[in-house]
Amino acid sequence: MTTIAKNLHAINLAIAQGMRLANRHKDAIQLLAVSKGVSAASVREAHQAGQRAFGENYIQEALNKIELLRDLSLQWHFIGPIQGNKTQAIAAHFAWAHGVDRSKIAERLSAQRPADLPPLNVCIQVNVDEEASKSGIMSDNLLDLARTVANLPRLKLRGLMCIPAPTEGLENQRIPFAKLRELLQEINTHGLAMDTLSMGMSHDFNAAILEGATIMRIGTAIFGKRSYEGTQ
Repeated sequence: MTTIAKNLHAINLAIAQGMRLANRHKDAIQLLAVSKGVSAASVREAHQAGQRAFGENYIQEALNKIELLRDLSLQWHFIGPIQGNKTQAIAAHFAWAHGVDRSKIAERLSAQRPADLPPLNVCIQVNVDEEASKSGIMSDNLLDLARTVANLPRLKLRGLMCIPAPTEGLENQRIPFAKLRELLQEINTHGLAMDTLSMGMSHDFNAAILEGATIMRIGTAIFGKRSYEGTQ
């Protein structure tokens, strides 16, 4: 068994244990392997170990991997900040976009989504720390953006995503995830039907499990520490 395969096995066991402790069904969560900064060969290795969904932050790096791995059945998620010059590539090559935080970006993704592909699954990124320097929409503006995304023809609004500031201690880590869960529940009372909470990474996934995460974005625990120099 390779190192990546061993790491995947270990993280899947840890997630399953966390789900049992939270009294949640093990199939209620999807492991998204964050493959930014790793080679196509490493992604192929993870696929051989049973992993199917991969998350990328840098568009050119991602497109190179997608081309090299076309022989595999993979689900690609774009999880980084989305700029206007990236929307066409994301709309054409990804199944999910996790970082939507502006109506302009959502509208471009919808307009550029090819007609022969199913609607692009979208998670709105929320700035749960309410810090102006961070990506994501503030909670006060979330409902308006959710309604915009839900009404666009080539998008499917799936849920919310957050990247909280790193903190130590399970209870402290649960606070921003609880906020995201509560926001999803609140927005759904306005006639929306979001079903996805994209939250939790290598250092805080147990807290995310306890607060209802449905997609877990794990990179370091699978692929190890990576260098992002030269990526964009």
